Amino acid sequence: MLKVAVVILNWNTKGQLERFLPLVLKNTKEENVETIVADNGSIDDSLEFLRKEHPDVRVISLDKNYGFAEGYNRALQQIKAEYFVLLNSDIEVTPGWLRPLLREIEGDPLIAACMPKVKALDLPDHFEYAGAAGGFIDRFGYAFCRGRIFDILESDYGQYDKVLPVFWTTGACMIIRGPLYKIAGGLDPHFFAHFEEIDLCWRLKNRGYKFLCVPESTVFHVGGGTLPSTSPWKTFLNYRNNLLMLYKNLPSGKLGNVIMKRFLMDWLSAFRLLLRGKPGSFLAIFRAHFAFTFQYKQYKKFRKEEKRFITHTEHDEIYPGSLVQDYFIRKKYTFRMLKWK
Repeated sequence: MLKVAVVILNWNTKGQLERFLPLVLKNTKEENVETIVADNGSIDDSLEFLRKEHPDVRVISLDKNYGFAEGYNRALQQIKAEYFVLLNSDIEVTPGWLRPLLREIEGDPLIAACMPKVKALDLPDHFEYAGAAGGFIDRFGYAFCRGRIFDILESDYGQYDKVLPVFWTTGACMIIRGPLYKIAGGLDPHFFAHFEEIDLCWRLKNRGYKFLCVPESTVFHVGGGTLPSTSPWKTFLNYRNNLLMLYKNLPSGKLGNVIMKRFLMDWLSAFRLLLRGKPGSFLAIFRAHFAFTFQYKQYKKFRKEEKRFITHTEHDEIYPGSLVQDYFIRKKYTFRMLKWK
């Protein structure tokens, strides 16, 4: 069995493989570590490039694009490793990036996953949207990070360099225990993309596991390569998947109240987008709510089965306030302004 499998999920990103794969291979020299590319049914010449330029890199070819979640699930089922590293194809790793992550996860059997500090490749002194210095959610399920609240990205001057327990680790770059990933069922394939890693982390936290951000390890992320932030499809996935995540993981005593308030806040967000001239995103939110009202029923059986494994329902890493109120009304734009943790 491998100790670590670094798995890059590729879908029509030959240019990113050309640019970033050599750095992964150069900066990942630890013993019994293998870099693997899982191809999600690409129709560009990614596979030809790998055969010609990197014939020693193992390639797992999937027959079509299964999305981020199911793409990784199908690829990881074919790999036996003590630890998996989920690594986006548009991540630039730095020398020694893997060692601190491996050290921390090996130091405590209750640590399910660790992530590095994620910074923006085009603004290297700033945090990047997908993870920054560790992920959290508020009590209504809105995701944010040390270094990023909504679209505000902080500059990095070392203010978040402490190793810290977080609520979620980014799917752009995380190391996770291989057997635990499979026991928990992996990423939810119904999500396709977005919020699938937060859902997985929440399920594991409900089972008593912990997650860390290890800023000693730093990577740089391009971001937005597959779905731009203006895409109505991305808006739909974000809002629908967030509601499904809440339904799957919230304790029964909080579920109804939180979902009802989320619907109201989402409607306000939709009309705000309409006023900003984004009718496609406005409609995407209502389509997401419509989809949720039909799909959540599929998870009733899941909630009942998962209940057998739940040992923790209260988590210190869930912000007890409302991120929407703090950001839009109280003008709290940074993690430190929340005066929490």
